[in-house]
Amino acid sequence: MKAAARIAILALALSPLVSHAAETKVTFTEAEIKQILSHGPWPLAPTLDATNRVSGNREAIELGSRLFFDERLSGKGQLACASCHVPERNWTDNLRRGVGSTEVERNTPTLMNLRAQRWFGWDGGADSLWSQSLRPILDSRELAATPKHVAQLIRKDEQLSCRYTKAFGAPPSPTDDEVVFVGVGKVLASFEETLTSGRTPFDRFRDALARGEPQSNWHFSEPALRGLKLFVGKGACTTCHSGANFTGGEFFNTGLSKFAPQGKPDPGRPEGLRQVSESRFNLMSPHNDDRTGASADRTRKATMEKALPGEFKVPTLRNLLLTAPYGRDGRAETLAEVLKHYATLDTASLRAKDGKPAKPLNLTKEEQNDLVVFLETLSTFSNPWRPEDANDRCY
Repeated sequence: MKAAARIAILALALSPLVSHAAETKVTFTEAEIKQILSHGPWPLAPTLDATNRVSGNREAIELGSRLFFDERLSGKGQLACASCHVPERNWTDNLRRGVGSTEVERNTPTLMNLRAQRWFGWDGGADSLWSQSLRPILDSRELAATPKHVAQLIRKDEQLSCRYTKAFGAPPSPTDDEVVFVGVGKVLASFEETLTSGRTPFDRFRDALARGEPQSNWHFSEPALRGLKLFVGKGACTTCHSGANFTGGEFFNTGLSKFAPQGKPDPGRPEGLRQVSESRFNLMSPHNDDRTGASADRTRKATMEKALPGEFKVPTLRNLLLTAPYGRDGRAETLAEVLKHYATLDTASLRAKDGKPAKPLNLTKEEQNDLVVFLETLSTFSNPWRPEDANDRCY
């Protein structure tokens, strides 16, 4: 690996029309190689959510999949989770802002690669995936339903009731609407945990680098290599977009989205923490299946932390070609617009996590283009999800 850090990289262009290796001038330091390798391997090893007792449960995943596409889950029977999180659109909607019963103020985030994340929603207003799955059901602007409505649907539908019983080992409570409602959130989360994006050109390059394969096997174009060097170096992109999923899952103020559509400032993380602390479905509630208390303790500590207005959760960069437009309010239509924002960032009122002013990147147009080329290598158009057989009955 030390030798690899000192020599020029030989690469194959990403274009299928180019089949010969060409010598490039792009080199990586040992520190840069270490940073590159930290973005994998992919996919991550499956993990279970200790706060959700049906996490990884086959019956729960099947029920969650069915409910995800069931419009009866909404108050008026006209909307489903899949109305905004469309499988063919990488589980988002490609709109500037989501539209349920009415338009909301934020862009619809993808459901890909949510497993093992800590916070959910742009402001982190939920501390578990199952709790987050309940929020749009209750929101009057989205599915606009109630716990009673959802519980009655599960009880009265023979097939849903049968599958609920198989998932939880007991039939839905005949009297406790909230318990059944939370159960629905947990089976939805069990399904959503299975949504993982496929391997990308970057993953193949990264693994070849990790194995120390000959440079002729590193199928990466020279612009992509230059963009990668910027990503782990001058661009400081890994400050926020770290790890195999290209996000640390935390909250930063990047200045990309400052105001809600009504022109008022969007508080971001402080409001999210308030929602978490006040939610009756948070991990400090009796609905948490983690009996160790560790997850509840993390939430309790987080709600006492001080967050700054304008901080939003860092999204994953995987499959970002499929998730335009970008930003909390979808104001950036293209990756080029996003890179232009960061290249000319006005830092007068922008503060990093350490309280110091963020530094402008001063990226040239050529550097911005190279970063876009690299970011394109983080996407794959392969969708591994397949719908369940709708005719399969529960007995």
